[in-house]
Amino acid sequence: MTRSQGSRVPQGSQTSQSSQEVQDSQNSQDSQNSQGSRDRILARIRAAVAGAPEVPVTRSYRHRVPPPAGGTPGEAVELFAERVADYRAVVHVVESARAAEVISGALARRGARRVVVPGGLPEEWARAVGAHPGGEAVPDDPPLSAAELDALDGVVTGCAAGIAETGTIVLDAGPGQGRRALTLVPDYHLCLVRAGQIVPGVPEAIAALDPLRPLTWISGPSATSDIELDRVEGVHGPRTLEVVILR
Repeated sequence: MTRSQGSRVPQGSQTSQSSQEVQDSQNSQDSQNSQGSRDRILARIRAAVAGAPEVPVTRSYRHRVPPPAGGTPGEAVELFAERVADYRAVVHVVESARAAEVISGALARRGARRVVVPGGLPEEWARAVGAHPGGEAVPDDPPLSAAELDALDGVVTGCAAGIAETGTIVLDAGPGQGRRALTLVPDYHLCLVRAGQIVPGVPEAIAALDPLRPLTWISGPSATSDIELDRVEGVHGPRTLEVVILR
């Protein structure tokens, strides 16, 4: 009797292929079980609420009545300054007429010479950036690279809103604020907040802001800590935040 000679598959390849088939089969079975469990859970929920009346959802959390601490303009400014200072930021509360003086003085004390200014910053503020000896206002036009921003001494901006209850500053890339990189890369951020931009709490800020704009929420200088609670500043943004509140 003659036997035909066929190609022989190495034993290792057969084992490998068999193991892969088993794994694929197991993955498929797990996926089916997961889908089946989901369907059973949802079916039980639907059965449990079948025929239940519609319950109105309370939305009173969006606006609080009575307002929280900081509900009046004067209280809001005072609370905002206190909460921002709690984050280890430097805070000034001055009359609006002193804005240029405070900007120039703050930059001189820090030794910040080359400072980036975003488009739309009030002209008086922009001039104050270069008013101290050696000071230079660097425009972001054309847009500066990350390396160029990192080589500068800081940035001066306005803001879109300030939240008294949390001490948070919100930027929305509007005039005088610039793109997000301007306030993330430089190690020092001097931010001017008008008293009229400060709202009591987060719900009021959400109502006042445009959700379609790129919002950046800043609560103090950038800081993080590891599992041993060792605090490190400047990892995700400016190491130093200085805030000027204009009444």
